[in-house]
Amino acid sequence: MAKISIIIPCYFNQDNIPATTEKLLEVEKMYPVGTDIEYVFVDDGSTDNTLTELLKFHYSLPERTKIIKLVANVGSYNAVLAGISNAQSDCIAVISADLQDPPELLPEMFGHWIDGHKLVLAHREKRNDPWIDKIFSNFFHKIIKKYAVRNIPEGGFDVVLFDKELQKELVRMQEKNTNIFYLMPFLGYKPYTIKYERRKRDLGKSMWTFQKKIKLLIDSFIAFSFLPIRIISILGLGLGILATLYACILIVLRLTGIITVEGWTAIMVVILFVSAFQMIAMGIIGEYVWRTLDTVRNRPIYLIDKIFSTQNTENEKSS
Repeated sequence: MAKISIIIPCYFNQDNIPATTEKLLEVEKMYPVGTDIEYVFVDDGSTDNTLTELLKFHYSLPERTKIIKLVANVGSYNAVLAGISNAQSDCIAVISADLQDPPELLPEMFGHWIDGHKLVLAHREKRNDPWIDKIFSNFFHKIIKKYAVRNIPEGGFDVVLFDKELQKELVRMQEKNTNIFYLMPFLGYKPYTIKYERRKRDLGKSMWTFQKKIKLLIDSFIAFSFLPIRIISILGLGLGILATLYACILIVLRLTGIITVEGWTAIMVVILFVSAFQMIAMGIIGEYVWRTLDTVRNRPIYLIDKIFSTQNTENEKSS
């Protein structure tokens, strides 16, 4: 039978690990008989007892678990990439460690992969989160779907399962400042989707801060869309036309003697308006330039401190 690697990024999840690992083992009976399952946990620079809890699970199931400890916190999607790069299976799944996304989805998604679907997504039909999170999430996914990655499902998704062919492409690309989940359908793979209800978080506290959400929105939009640059071009052209018309009107009024002294207010309004546009345009262009520079520098996306596995115990690596 086929082998599946399940990637679970962890960041301050000491309270969730025991319940999550217990649930993962519980749903193993839902897979086809003979399925080989590998668990790859990535500790994304946690400073609590996340690693300790992960090692407890590893020592109880050493042949089928791999614990990757990163040197520092690099963000959820980079941690996922670290796990993907170190997985060795026929297909790979990614799920969070907080049990808000039910592990029961994985056997069903695995079945669709067996049927020939190389990319399977579980999208949120309903979510039991605070209202402010719902508003931000709905806005985020709607704007991404409309202007960037059009073939993603409504409501967004956090659980994915994909073929090893797609894994090779993701590892080869090593993209920075991106949304690795959106990168999968963006590459052209037609996703097969299933629906689920995102559960309320019962254990631990989410470290998904508002600042991280804003960065993800900017990264996702810039990584997959040229719309901001196009908006700048259109607005710049429009302002150029208006400025030309205004200049012509002023010249005519000046030559006819209607205006004897240029108005200070009008000048200040124009200067402030144009200056504000220039600053916004420079900021947007700067976001693109910075990401280009970050890619050209070719610094490592993540550094692995240790890998705990039966094949490579406490090995120090970097990628």
